[in-house]
Amino acid sequence: MERWSIEVHKEYLKFSAAHFLIFPDGTAERLHGHNYRVFAEVEAQLSRFGLVIDFTSIKPLIRDLVDELDEHWLLPGEHPELVYEHLGTGVTEVRYRDREYRAPTEDIIVLPMNNTSAENLSAYLGRELRSRLAQRFPGVVVHNMRFAVEETAGQRGVYHYTPDPED
Repeated sequence: MERWSIEVHKEYLKFSAAHFLIFPDGTAERLHGHNYRVFAEVEAQLSRFGLVIDFTSIKPLIRDLVDELDEHWLLPGEHPELVYEHLGTGVTEVRYRDREYRAPTEDIIVLPMNNTSAENLSAYLGRELRSRLAQRFPGVVVHNMRFAVEETAGQRGVYHYTPDPED
């Protein structure tokens, strides 16, 4: 069986963001930041033009995704103990156990995940990329996808997607 894919790893496909992880025992890292880099691989049927998808079409989609997260504090909106409240003053209050933070609301992005790990960030961005590909390029049927978020050199969370054959 033959298969085709494209890989996108560009220096400019990165974002800087603040976060802290919450560990299974309830302890948490200090608030800190990373200069994240992203890597994508998309496998799809080769078109009649000999392309999986044109690189000039997919790179802006990935760039838009990382630009949306760039220079923000990323919060896990589905963590059972982390609480946040957007105050009417343009400030958001964040509480986790005995910690309290306040930051400008415009600097915070609440993500649909239980922890802002590299694994969850890769899944979030990979799912968003799949959705945007389907909207912009309905003729591209993704067979497999791999999306990685690297928080430091050599340390990545990776999301793999293979569609359910029954869908």
